[in-house]
Order: sequence, then C-alpha cells, then structure tokens
Amino acid sequence: MERIFAIGDIHGCYDPLVRLLGRVPIDWTRDRLVFMGDYIDRGPQSFEVIEHLIELQKRHPETVFLKGNHEQMLADYLSGKDRMTYLYNGGQQTLDSYLRNSSAPGRYPIPEAHLRFFESLQLMFETENYIFVHAGLRKGLPLENQRPEDLLWIRENFVDTRHSFGKRVVFGHTPFDEPRVEPNKIGIDTGAVYGNKLTCVQLPEEEFFFA
Repeated sequence: MERIFAIGDIHGCYDPLVRLLGRVPIDWTRDRLVFMGDYIDRGPQSFEVIEHLIELQKRHPETVFLKGNHEQMLADYLSGKDRMTYLYNGGQQTLDSYLRNSSAPGRYPIPEAHLRFFESLQLMFETENYIFVHAGLRKGLPLENQRPEDLLWIRENFVDTRHSFGKRVVFGHTPFDEPRVEPNKIGIDTGAVYGNKLTCVQLPEEEFFFA
C-alpha cells in the first residue's frame, strides 16, 4: 500500500527542510510526498527553499505541492492587487532572499521557473482515506463547493470543529507546539519559522519525523 509523507509549513527555513528530507524513510518507487504550502515568507531562505523544491519536483514529478495563503499573498503582490498585506506578513524577507540570490531576475525579481512553480500549486489533494489542504475545510460544504479563501485561510472554524469530513483532513497553516492529532484531522504546522520544528507525518502509520 502506498505510504504518504506530508510536510508542514516551511516558511523559508531551508536548513530544517534539508535535514527533514534526509530523515524521512521515503521509498520513491512506491511512496508519495505531499507539501502543505507556505514555502516562503518570514524565514530567511525562501529562494533556496523554492530552488530545492523545483529540483525535487524534476526528480519526482508525482510529488504534490499544495498552495498556501502566503503563496496567494505573493500572487496578489505581483499582480498589484494587495502589496502591503504581503509585505507586512513576511513578504519582505522573501523579496530580500530573491534579491540576494537571483542572478537572472525576472519579475520583482523572481525567476520565471519559480513563477511557474507558484502557478502550478494546487489547492487540495485527495486520496482514498485523506484530504490534504493548507488551512482546512468549512463544515457543511462538499469538497467541490469549498471556497479557495477557506482552503487557504480558515482557522478556528475548522481547527475547533469535531465535524467529520468523510476522510481525515491533513492540514498546515495554524501552528502548534506539537502535531495536532484528532479523529477528524491532523495538523502538522509546528512553527519551524518561530524557532520550533519542521514536521513530517507518515501515513497511514501516523509516525512523525522532525527537524
């Protein structure tokens, strides 16, 4: 049976990402890796994180990359829709990272390969037993009617509910000191960018790995 390894919010924390990937016992011939979004912002090495993920995607194209609210804020910033919200929420650290590292800058100064990566991110990933989403789901709505803003931003209305969504929901976005494991959901954002740890959960065994 396929095992799934899901990794929580990275937020520009490149070194923990590399250490964690070195500790995860993934078999690339049969297992799947899922990233929960929020690869950028707040941390110091967003450029390096995205470079690493793009190379990983080239080697293992079946890897799933979800979109986080910070990637949405970056898209809004680049489109001119909402620039200040992004900068106030850690976006300046990302722009600084790109300015330091990009030898062939594109827009603002993000290389085209990175922009294509951001544009390719998906809002949700579903398997037979699990739903993977960055922030969570709104109860009472079927999956096809879930709103993107909830998938990217919802907090208390999802985190505090005991509602069954039909499948276990694996999510990031809301940081906890330790993984939050409940009958209806598993939260794996453990605040790496705030000095805590980066978390990976192995499913269905519910074994955790940290860096």
